[in-house]
Amino acid sequence: MSEKEPSQRQLRVAQEIKKIIAQFIDRGEVRNLDGIATLVTITKVTVSPDLKYCTVYFITSNGDYLQEVLGGLQLAANYFRKQVANKTALRYVPEINFRVDKSFEEVDRIEKLLHDPHVAQDLK
Repeated sequence: MSEKEPSQRQLRVAQEIKKIIAQFIDRGEVRNLDGIATLVTITKVTVSPDLKYCTVYFITSNGDYLQEVLGGLQLAANYFRKQVANKTALRYVPEINFRVDKSFEEVDRIEKLLHDPHVAQDLK
C-alpha cells in the first residue's frame, strides 16, 4: 500500500517549522550544540496528517559528530516546540522528533555501484 501525498497544509507547516529550526541552529542559539565543531543542515521536515507529530531530518558536515548532534537536538526539541508555538498560529504545535538523513549515503552508494567496472560493462 502506497503512502498518501502530504496535503498543502502539511507542506506549509513543515516548511515553516524547517525555517524556524534552521534559523535557531544557524544563529547558534542551541546550547546543546555548543562545542560540537560541525555544520548542521536541516534537509527535510515531515508532518503527520493530524499535524501533531513532526520529524526533522538533518545532516552534518562531519559524520563523526552525528550522534552528538542528534542527542543535542533531541534535548532541545521542547525548546524548538516552544519557539514554533511563538512564531506560528497553530492550534496544536507538533511534537518534534529528529532523525539523521540517510538519503545522501544511499545516493553515494548507488553512485559507487554505477561507476563499478563490472556494472559499467553491463550498461554498455
